[in-house]
Amino acid sequence: MNSVPVITEHIEITPGICGGKPRISGHRIKVEDIVIWHERMGMSPDEIVDRYPTLTLSDVYAALAYYHDHLEEIRQQIREDETFSSEMKAKTPSILEQKLKEQDATSELQGKVEFI
Repeated sequence: MNSVPVITEHIEITPGICGGKPRISGHRIKVEDIVIWHERMGMSPDEIVDRYPTLTLSDVYAALAYYHDHLEEIRQQIREDETFSSEMKAKTPSILEQKLKEQDATSELQGKVEFI
């Protein structure tokens, strides 16, 4: 009797798509995205499916099962993505933050002008 690996119906790794990271089949939603939503943001599998209705509960649970089977690999990918994000934020200032600072400086200057 041959066994059929079921999780492969839900999780795929394709070079060149999502950086070659494990993702939900047919989607650009990575396993690490599901993990972050579930573990860090406290979303239940049902809430994830409600927010992303093209996913099924089977997809979400398969992603969580894949995560638990590949714990260190997925955690390392999350750490690498967080490091990259932090580096990009440091190199590229937020346009919104710049505009708010300019607005604050203008408001402060106007207040001084009105005072005189």
